[in-house]
Amino acid sequence: MPVYLYWGNDEFAIAQAVNTLRSQVIDPMWESFNSDKISPDQPDAVIHALNQAMTPPFGAGQRFVWLADTTLGQKCPDDLFSELERTLPTLPETSVLLMTSKTKLDSRLKVTKFLQKHAEIKEFSLIETWKTDLLIKQVQQVAQTMQIKLTPGATELLAESVGNDTRQLYSELEKLRLYVGNEKRSLTETDIATLVINTAQTTFKLGEAIRQGQTAKALEVVNELLQRNEPGLRIVSSLVSQFRTWVWVKVMLDSGERDDTAIAQAAGLGNPKRLYFIKKEVQPLPLKGLLKTLPILLELEASLKLGADELLTLQTKVIELCNLYQKPR
Repeated sequence: MPVYLYWGNDEFAIAQAVNTLRSQVIDPMWESFNSDKISPDQPDAVIHALNQAMTPPFGAGQRFVWLADTTLGQKCPDDLFSELERTLPTLPETSVLLMTSKTKLDSRLKVTKFLQKHAEIKEFSLIETWKTDLLIKQVQQVAQTMQIKLTPGATELLAESVGNDTRQLYSELEKLRLYVGNEKRSLTETDIATLVINTAQTTFKLGEAIRQGQTAKALEVVNELLQRNEPGLRIVSSLVSQFRTWVWVKVMLDSGERDDTAIAQAAGLGNPKRLYFIKKEVQPLPLKGLLKTLPILLELEASLKLGADELLTLQTKVIELCNLYQKPR
């Protein structure tokens, strides 16, 4: 099938997949002639992409046409849909048309049903930061692809350190591959702890400072994270994951649940051994305060997505969060 659609908010993973597909179909000697990237701000971008895809390639290999950041899956005028209906089924095997989008296709639209029939659709969404089992699986898959051996403990620590940041995962694994060199051994937890920047641990410290109502400490950690160029939205995502776990464990304990397996499953803990420490962390916390935390974090996320100043917005909301957990004097 010469038509592909990649969508999702994992921009690095999409970029990797685009490069892989391009390298599979393009003859390097003819790349400048047979590779086109069409941005959404170009006039009649979709029509231009279709015309390019219908054009025979020069020399060897196939023609690769990339329609980047398209909104076809969210809105498609009737005249444009008619053009898609006419063109996509007749694309020559000598061409590959790739469409990428950050947003999921609207399943209610007829263009979505048409694309599902005529295109190979792949999702590239960031794994939710609390789904530790999926993060560990992702580390295993990428390490295997890069032919890097990790002990189970090293795999877990690396997943914890990079979270759902696929760009950092690839960068750290490349660094680890260079470090081990020609040694035919598995990388250990000690290797990971020595070489990998653990942003997740710093974000965890932020959650701890908020939980203990330590405003000055929390603001210090926010500044540290931003100085490391950690995106504000990623900081919020990690906090949501952390507080979501605390909320679930607290709810289960307050409801009288004592089965650790059931609590760990409800909280989405990939490593049930963490439960012992989490139970200690939430024991003194009022459930009412924990439940008030998540709406504030969602407000923070919405503000950052609308383009609010990262430092000022994070500082303001972190102070508000710390106030929830400060003991009356």
